[in-house]
Amino acid sequence: MEKKAWENQTVVTEFILLGFGNIPHLQVLLFLIVLMIYMVTMVGNLLIVALVVIDPHLHTPMYYFLGNLSCLETCYSSTILPRMLASFVTGNQSISFTGCFVQMYFFGSLAATECFLLSAMSYDRYLAICKPLHYTTLMKTRDYFRLVAGSWISGFLGNTILFPLLQLTFCGLNKIDHFFCDFNPLLKLACSDTRQIVVLAFVIACIFTLPPFLLTVTSYACIITTILRIPSSLGRQKAFSTCSSHLIVVTIFYGTLMIVYMLPDTPTLSDLNKVFSAFYTVLTPMANPLIYSLRNKEVKQALKKIQDKVIPARFVH
Repeated sequence: MEKKAWENQTVVTEFILLGFGNIPHLQVLLFLIVLMIYMVTMVGNLLIVALVVIDPHLHTPMYYFLGNLSCLETCYSSTILPRMLASFVTGNQSISFTGCFVQMYFFGSLAATECFLLSAMSYDRYLAICKPLHYTTLMKTRDYFRLVAGSWISGFLGNTILFPLLQLTFCGLNKIDHFFCDFNPLLKLACSDTRQIVVLAFVIACIFTLPPFLLTVTSYACIITTILRIPSSLGRQKAFSTCSSHLIVVTIFYGTLMIVYMLPDTPTLSDLNKVFSAFYTVLTPMANPLIYSLRNKEVKQALKKIQDKVIPARFVH
């Protein structure tokens, strides 16, 4: 009887992303804030990619990983923010089923890739600090290339779990209480049985996110232990400065991610969930280039070189 009930309803072909539409008086302000964040994110991350490519001093494993992370953050922001900005301008909050699925797939794939990439970066710092004499032999060009390629491939491969969603039937309700198409809010709207997909998604999430998280935690536990054993305070400070930026990024990313997915799924906490989701989807990609550029001497030096070359040329012309 239940099956017949939803079969008689109209099949959903598009969804409504409610986002922050419950505060209409702040739409203009939100548009300006999101636009500024998106511009800073794109400029900051693309600038780091350019610096890593141009400056020979940054052609090292650490900055190769950083360049890939910045490239990932550029793609990450572009899966969500342009659509959000368009809805602020036009007031149109609808998104097609295909568009929703594509956004969810790329968002999930890039988030998983970031987990792997952050773990690869933490492993690189572990080798540099805990195994400094063997670093050049343990982290050769082919090794860090494989780590980066494996991160991207694993991230996108893991999210093939989303393809069964195309076989689900959506009918009746089509309003997603979020500012982007996320897995859990979308699954709530399905009329067909989702139990197998939920179990499969949980297993895949454990396989593809738990190992990189544990590797990151283990790497930093070893790093901190090694740093504390350094006799001189100057040596400890120098060693910690090489990984402090990455540690801050890891803490922000995993901290907000765990809060979002560990909060009870209740209507009362839905707005709080969206706020914390904005941290790791919107603010983290913007903060990463700022953290690395402000706390990294080599990046600042490379930026100064480019600035010295560009500014005088403008004044000449």
